[in-house]
Amino acid sequence: MGLPITVGVATTKFLAKVASAVAKPDGLLVVPPGGELDFLHPLPVERLWGVGQVTGRKLRERGLVTVGEVAHLAEPTLVSILGRAAGRHLHALAHNRDPRRVRGRRRRRSMGAQRALGRSPRSPDELDTVLVGLVDRLARRLRAARRVCRTVTIRLRFGDFSRATRSHTLPGATAQTPTILAAARELLAAALPLVRRRGITLLGVSLTNLGDGRAIQLALPLDRIRPNALDAALDDIRDRFGTTAITRAVLLGRDTGLTVPLLPD
Repeated sequence: MGLPITVGVATTKFLAKVASAVAKPDGLLVVPPGGELDFLHPLPVERLWGVGQVTGRKLRERGLVTVGEVAHLAEPTLVSILGRAAGRHLHALAHNRDPRRVRGRRRRRSMGAQRALGRSPRSPDELDTVLVGLVDRLARRLRAARRVCRTVTIRLRFGDFSRATRSHTLPGATAQTPTILAAARELLAAALPLVRRRGITLLGVSLTNLGDGRAIQLALPLDRIRPNALDAALDDIRDRFGTTAITRAVLLGRDTGLTVPLLPD
């Protein structure tokens, strides 16, 4: 996308964050294991997490300019200068002690998409078309990640730049496009009086209360018709021939907005 990104790599969360800050802009900095203190100690005290203007001034007034100089102080001395919590905290960081664990494979808690609409007036039919495109895209992402949702939320930005959200929690978890779209349409219909009075410049949809789509409680009665058969068929076609291979008639010839590559769920 042409956007700068900076990455820091280290053996603790704190030091990786410091490395990222030092490498800005648009850099990659790896602090090798065993070299953490050699990298950290020459840095100014302001690189320590929690050292702002006030704390930095207190340390510098006592001649403590670098992280290494802070590390050479005993913990009781730092506590006498900054207080018990801050003193113990900075003493640990100055020695690269950060007990927070890195927890991998944390699944996202929500999925969302939104569309900027400009300042031109929009009819209910036009808003419904935008909503259909957003829900189609989101429901496909939900199924690709093997997730289901319980709560559907629409997000609105009005002509005066104020915002509002409306949400509805479904009786059961689902990844079915028709069910999600029906809930979103109800929310949008309820918000139309506000839209008529204040205009609308952005419409968004988010799905929350996500769960594992591979472990869904079946509902009675158990119909022989698979309610998700159509969604599965459309997903297969788009996976094989591309996302534009098949679409709803109402979306033909319409700009559905910018799409970007997404990280796996």
